[in-house]
Amino acid sequence: MNLANRITFTRIFIIPLFILCLLSNFPYSNYVAAFIFLLAASTDSMDGYIARKRNEITNLGKFLDPLADKLLITSALVILVEMGRISSVVAIIIISREFIVTGFRVIAASKGIVIAASWLGKVKTIIQIVSIVSILLNNFPFELIDFPFDTISIYLATIVTILSGIDYIYKNRNVLRETV
Repeated sequence: MNLANRITFTRIFIIPLFILCLLSNFPYSNYVAAFIFLLAASTDSMDGYIARKRNEITNLGKFLDPLADKLLITSALVILVEMGRISSVVAIIIISREFIVTGFRVIAASKGIVIAASWLGKVKTIIQIVSIVSILLNNFPFELIDFPFDTISIYLATIVTILSGIDYIYKNRNVLRETV
């Protein structure tokens, strides 16, 4: 197994630690969880960079990388809903978009088509990560100036998620058309 895939596996194995910290009630557990989440999220670009630089792109990596991203984001959203920190509607919209995109990728892969991530999808991921971290940090440091950055960012993440989903479906509509 190459280094990039090991990093991706590490991201997956960090998720339970993130959840455990987030659900624990020790001092600063939200901050520790935010750090772990950010650490895991940062490995996403690292594993892709390493795979491309070393020319070690594998089918396992193509499968695991988006799966790890979805597991990390989905885990955070579900726990934040459980904690009453975000609306279940927000989580449902974001998670639904991921199921739709994954469905498109499975259909495309069955036809030998690889659908690359779009720039809007990458922006969506960054906004989701930033908004989740801001919620985990209890809106710090923006709480000091009474600015609801966490609330604004999660709604922005939801809007960009919807737009990127629409963009994804529109750009890859031929994959679905050929299936029906």
